[in-house]
Amino acid sequence: MSNIKVSGTESNPAASSETFPWLGLLALAMTGFICIMTETIPAGLLPQISQGLHISEAMAGQLVTVYAIGSLVAAIPVAIVTRGWRRRPLLLLAIGGFLVFNSITAVSASYPVILAARLFAGVSAGVLWGMIGGYALRMVPSKLRGRGMAVAMVGTPIALAIGVPAGTFLGSLMGWRAVFGIMSALTVVLIAWVLWKVPDYPGQSTDKQSSVYEVLTTPGVRPILFVVLTWMTAHNVLYTYIAPFLADNGLGESVGVALTFFGCAALIGIWITGMLIDRWLRILVLISLAAFAILSIAMGYSNNHPFMIYIIVTVWGLTFGGAATLLQTALAGASGESKVDMVMPINTTVWNLAIAAGGVAGGILLEDLGTGSFSWTLFILSFLALFVAWSAKRHSFPPQ
Repeated sequence: MSNIKVSGTESNPAASSETFPWLGLLALAMTGFICIMTETIPAGLLPQISQGLHISEAMAGQLVTVYAIGSLVAAIPVAIVTRGWRRRPLLLLAIGGFLVFNSITAVSASYPVILAARLFAGVSAGVLWGMIGGYALRMVPSKLRGRGMAVAMVGTPIALAIGVPAGTFLGSLMGWRAVFGIMSALTVVLIAWVLWKVPDYPGQSTDKQSSVYEVLTTPGVRPILFVVLTWMTAHNVLYTYIAPFLADNGLGESVGVALTFFGCAALIGIWITGMLIDRWLRILVLISLAAFAILSIAMGYSNNHPFMIYIIVTVWGLTFGGAATLLQTALAGASGESKVDMVMPINTTVWNLAIAAGGVAGGILLEDLGTGSFSWTLFILSFLALFVAWSAKRHSFPPQ
């Protein structure tokens, strides 16, 4: 897998030398940070948004829903339309979408207008998540692709560990509109950063463009996407409903503490992944899935044992921290040079399907069976993912 050349690397000195473009990759990481912050921050500010717009908290919660819908429906169609475009103008256009739509959210008093702004912010996110992985691969030497991906993806655990709690705290002090204003200000900084340190690359020529069908029938791609779907659905069942799970285990007042444990462990997880992925991708995937399956069993025996809960949350964070990096690097290796710009948007679509599936499935389980049912559900999903990853050793997760 390490011998596969990614389209565009031949035009980039950093990709053909020993130079590691830290500042460019960290700009991509900040892009992911803003994507995650924009997506999740309304969840921490529901009471303030509800009061400010004179709507119910359920209606305020739809600001998260429509964002996810925008990401889900836009990733593949926009990738098809824009795959011939030069990469940096497209990257800047999508980042500019956050500047426009977060600013509208910050100043508008109209719920329908804010809802529309959130939908189009989600479209921007769908475009960016489809680009970040492929962009990172172009920027680094081929033997350090996994490490480059890890740096580009570090914005996600930072947002979950630090950004969302900080945004929620600032919202309680300054108001929810100020938080979206801060996000717009950070976006201005990011635009300047991209212009400064992120190189431009050509889009794909017509003769090298692949259809969705061609990508999905490439050996190795579908097993990885199955692992994405099952692993991330399991993760999102627990992440979406972590508050009721903790409440049922006597930690209802400690959601913030538990999520801090999760986020910090995720940071450690992505650091470990970045150090080892270029040699041990398959082993890291299998270890992560096996650990997640074991902790899902442990959840069934954790009733009112706070210490055990914190161990579970910490291990969960460790397994999740490097997941995006591992799976996107595996997809890049399986898809090859001509298909990487299409496989990443497909991955974005599957990832968002998993978020939606986790939310729906977790809600049904919570209402009908309670949080005690999460344990066996997570085990089944993680075991399926582990079985497929273990079996798909020829094209998807080959030994290195």
